[in-house]
Amino acid sequence: MANTQPKQLVICIDNEGYAVSLETRKIYIALRDTPAEKHGLLWIVDESGEDYLYPKKSFRPVALPQSVKKAVLAA
Repeated sequence: MANTQPKQLVICIDNEGYAVSLETRKIYIALRDTPAEKHGLLWIVDESGEDYLYPKKSFRPVALPQSVKKAVLAA
């Protein structure tokens, strides 16, 4: 999956079935993908920079000040 899609920040609220891959209460970058979202999935970028599909219900959007969001996305 190319990382050219618009990005949003989400927080993991449930890692059931993905305990090795996802940490609850951790902020992740999600790549917006309308077809995936229609199927209840999100592309989530992990620490390695790779992106994987996970259930959308496991995440909630995070609203941060623009300066903080910019810093998180640049890290």
